[in-house]
Amino acid sequence: MSERLEDIAVKMVTDGKGLLAADESTGTIKKRFDTIGLVSTEESRRDYREMLFRSDEAIKKYISGVILYEETLFQKAADGTPLVNIISAADAIPGIKVDTGAKPMAGFPSETVTEGLDGLADRLAKYYDAGARFAKWRGVIAVSDKLPTFGSVKANAHALARYAALCQQAKIVPIVEPEVLMDGEPGTHDLARSEEVTRWTLQIVFQELAEARIKLEGMVLKPSMVIDGKKLRKASVEQVAESTVRVLKETVPSAVPGIAFLSGGQAPEEATAHLSAINGYDLPWHVTFSYGRALQDASLKAWGGRAENVAAGQRAFAHRAEMNYLAAKGSWTKDSEKAA
Repeated sequence: MSERLEDIAVKMVTDGKGLLAADESTGTIKKRFDTIGLVSTEESRRDYREMLFRSDEAIKKYISGVILYEETLFQKAADGTPLVNIISAADAIPGIKVDTGAKPMAGFPSETVTEGLDGLADRLAKYYDAGARFAKWRGVIAVSDKLPTFGSVKANAHALARYAALCQQAKIVPIVEPEVLMDGEPGTHDLARSEEVTRWTLQIVFQELAEARIKLEGMVLKPSMVIDGKKLRKASVEQVAESTVRVLKETVPSAVPGIAFLSGGQAPEEATAHLSAINGYDLPWHVTFSYGRALQDASLKAWGGRAENVAAGQRAFAHRAEMNYLAAKGSWTKDSEKAA
């Protein structure tokens, strides 16, 4: 495929295909494996991800790219094939998570700033040589009646912009991910507060991107949907879609080729329903998914860490991927779940 940033970005978000976020850190995937009673080892992590990447129906039909953790980028399948080659052979694009996590922000209680800029230019060159053509960096924005502060939003937006500049310099498409927490603490904010914070966050992010001279045509935005807090959750699917679209139209330039939503703690079918409703609007961007748990949960449970369950795990993954593919085209309904 073309090596132009613009072409890669468009391929990541078009034709209803979306991104599989398989970039869980070693600590995070251990927590997932704990739910099925599986010990997290390099081999078990490889086996799980290989199962997903070899799900030919899902990857070829519904997945445009896969976000990898550094371990996985350089890992080989059980038969010795590099995992990135399996992804590329299915005409999907390998990507890489490059931040080193959200850390407590000095002087800003209950807020974080994402780290990982030190040495990033050198790491990106290594990742490019290994086959990665896009990257991901997540900034985390806490929400309450008093949070976030301007200092926190500004610091995370500035880090996102610096990261994006380094990516584009390295010929890698940056996914810019400012996540306004739905499932953070205390989780009691209403839809109006979520909309206010998301609007403010995206305004600051795009100001920082402009000042960093980011080529908007060569990036993908990965925002959270506008949803009320996890302990409130009163908004309907239609209200979430309406609020989300309103904020995006007010803040995201049309030069950005695509928006790939994170699921942010939503249940799998909930994330699908919201995505489909959002795509019911006339939008200037391609709008799709970049889901982790919302794509993988059913597959992980069906697989259960057992070789004899690989086919069952792949079927569960293909089903969820197809549902989100329909949602990215605005054509998912509850009946789609039964028909598949």
